[in-house]
Amino acid sequence: MTIELYNDGNHKCFSFENIVSSHGVQSNQFLIVDGGHAALIDPGGDLTYPSLYEHLSQEIMVKDLDFVIASHQDPDIVSSLSHWIAGTDCQIVVPAVWERFIPHLCRSAKVKEMEKRLVAIPDKGMVLRIGDSQLVAIPAHYLHSEGNFQFYDPVSKILFSGDLGASFVDGDDAGEPVADFAGHVSTMTDFHRRFMASNKILRLWVNMVRELDPESIVPQHGRPFRDRQVIGEFMSWLEDLQCGIDLMTQDDYRLPRRTGVW
Repeated sequence: MTIELYNDGNHKCFSFENIVSSHGVQSNQFLIVDGGHAALIDPGGDLTYPSLYEHLSQEIMVKDLDFVIASHQDPDIVSSLSHWIAGTDCQIVVPAVWERFIPHLCRSAKVKEMEKRLVAIPDKGMVLRIGDSQLVAIPAHYLHSEGNFQFYDPVSKILFSGDLGASFVDGDDAGEPVADFAGHVSTMTDFHRRFMASNKILRLWVNMVRELDPESIVPQHGRPFRDRQVIGEFMSWLEDLQCGIDLMTQDDYRLPRRTGVW
């Protein structure tokens, strides 16, 4: 399903949701178009590629993609890399810390071509130009990947937040904006406790994003936040959330019980 997130006639943002069903984790892919230029964020893997290509072709000339962007290295983010190298003339944008690992997702025949087109995002972030607009890569390290970025579109004021804010809901509900934050929390809690590094990191992120003041936050999994009050509640929830190493004790680091000689 294609969802139009923003459209002023020249600048457009799309989310592609539930284009593959019954396989793997539900995930969203994102397209930003400005004039005749376009960037695809977190395109997914082989499961996603055929359907995503078909959906993209209804909006743009896919071969002319300017950028395919990966927020981090996970399979549901960018394991379809070889297809995009073969099928488009795009540049591949990845966090610098994953620059030497990303080739492992690429067929050997395409590695040299990929390396020629690779753009590495430095730890402090960077700005990409898409047509007459900009896309800002902002640091989101350890949320959840140690080399992780989110992407802010200043025209639409949408923050594409990757795994932060992810929820696990029925597929048909994934595109519906969150209206009742308190009722939504249960769909996020277990994931964030396990996959986010620590409350300290969450608080640093909240401080940064409050300066940005996005009008929408759209995660890679599940439902978007498209209401300022809900976004405020989300930020406050993150500030108080104990997660990752905050929850670890010695009980989590004990040798398995012996069942024989080992």
